[in-house]
Amino acid sequence: MRQTWRWFGPKDGVATDDMMQAGVEGVVSALHHVPTGQIWSADEIRLRQDQIGSRRDGTASGLQWEVVESLPVSEDIKKQQGAWREHLDAYRSSLRNLAAAGIEVICYNFMPVLDWTRTDLAWRVGHGGTAMRFDVYDFAAFDIHILKRAGAAESFPAEVVAEAEKRFATMSDARREELTGNVVYGLPGAAENFSLADVRAHLAQYAKMPRETLRQHLVDFLSEVAPEAEKLGLRLCCHPDDPPFPLMGLPRVMSTEADYRAVMAAVDLPASGITLCSGSLGARADNDLPGMMARMGDRVHFLHLRNVTRDTDTIPCSFYEAEHLGGGTDMVALVKAVLVEEKKRRAAGRSDCSIPFRPDHGQDILDDLTRKAQPGYPAIGRLKGLAELRGVMTALEHGDGVGD
Repeated sequence: MRQTWRWFGPKDGVATDDMMQAGVEGVVSALHHVPTGQIWSADEIRLRQDQIGSRRDGTASGLQWEVVESLPVSEDIKKQQGAWREHLDAYRSSLRNLAAAGIEVICYNFMPVLDWTRTDLAWRVGHGGTAMRFDVYDFAAFDIHILKRAGAAESFPAEVVAEAEKRFATMSDARREELTGNVVYGLPGAAENFSLADVRAHLAQYAKMPRETLRQHLVDFLSEVAPEAEKLGLRLCCHPDDPPFPLMGLPRVMSTEADYRAVMAAVDLPASGITLCSGSLGARADNDLPGMMARMGDRVHFLHLRNVTRDTDTIPCSFYEAEHLGGGTDMVALVKAVLVEEKKRRAAGRSDCSIPFRPDHGQDILDDLTRKAQPGYPAIGRLKGLAELRGVMTALEHGDGVGD
């Protein structure tokens, strides 16, 4: 398992020097400032590589950009509208430029309109630190009473609707504004930031799209780009929906093992694979993460290792970002399944026998509480998670030889 760390560029509150001290082996990054649908140029890719390769004082860090997260898929491609064919051409051009730069693993997602969605970005946990949280009642209050989406109330159980009404009635204006900002936050450093008007406009365009159509659009996208990736020696890996259940009436197509199996079968190329995110998928009680790794591991190209604690096992449910060895996913069993898969790959002579992973998200603890890094991406909280995962890896490899 190759230890990597997500970095959002020079404005990230966690610097390359910090990554070096964390002992990571590679870096996960993206060109968030390039508008979605445009080509990632060779010059921009080289600049990011140079930034990753340098410390604050200009000396070499020894770190390399190893995984792209994410090369975004435009809304036009997802909807097959507007400039979607031009965006496909640009995507293939970006893949060629990344391959020429020596980067082989490309993570993307196919979530319509919004990326990950949380209602709280700094929710206080028992030890005094903070974590990101998705609260289904607060989200329903946003959807029904702030966004005022037509038919929103029918998307939730009656008890959720009733509690959402109570919460909205007692929310201050400041909390309503904060909630709105949190829900439409999107990715740190991204070129686009959605307003409520933008969200409403996109929702209107997706209003009559069944999930089967969105899934077909994903298959069509992969049919266009995966053969190019295969030719270039790249590994594409689709990140799951986060959270893995429908929101705001939008279709979701990568939330379960069955979803992944359908898409992998439709475009059955080694270059088309999976980003197994234990946190996103773990927000559903019916997702068996160790089992998914055991059954689909040959197509897993990238791992996000984090944990969530669900308030209930209902769908949808509220949850918060737990410590990496806490929460609902058996992280020891998952890491063991990864090591077993890597052993199979070594026996088969695969060049990708060391699967890159990163300690995904993390709770803000100690100096994180004043550092003001990107929400979900603290320095010390992630370092703590990485240290715990290293301990699990070391113990499993030493204890029963699973990694031999």
